[in-house]
Amino acid sequence: MSGYAVVVGVLVAGVVLVAAGMAARSLLAPAAPTRAKLTTYESGVDPVGSDWAQVRIRYLVYAFLYVIFAVDAVYLFPWALVLRSDLGPASLIEIAVFIGILLIGLAHAVRRGLLRWW
Repeated sequence: MSGYAVVVGVLVAGVVLVAAGMAARSLLAPAAPTRAKLTTYESGVDPVGSDWAQVRIRYLVYAFLYVIFAVDAVYLFPWALVLRSDLGPASLIEIAVFIGILLIGLAHAVRRGLLRWW
């Protein structure tokens, strides 16, 4: 039971520290709400028009390309570093499947014209 007591003690200490921080902030922080301070502010642009505007968001495409070109390094670099050790054929098959999936994603991006620079 002593192991559980340590976990409970850490949780209680965490809750107490968070509550103390929130209390200190509410006591020490200046509060002077004005109309200008309460308006929505984003990227230095004042809000104009209605609150709903449909726009075409292409962030999914950028996330897709990021996964293809950057996150693959998180898997490929460690695999390449331990390549000298005896990884066996299972590791070779796993990396071949991984690179195959990346190539399918890259082919899809090329087919949709996402890699054009002009």
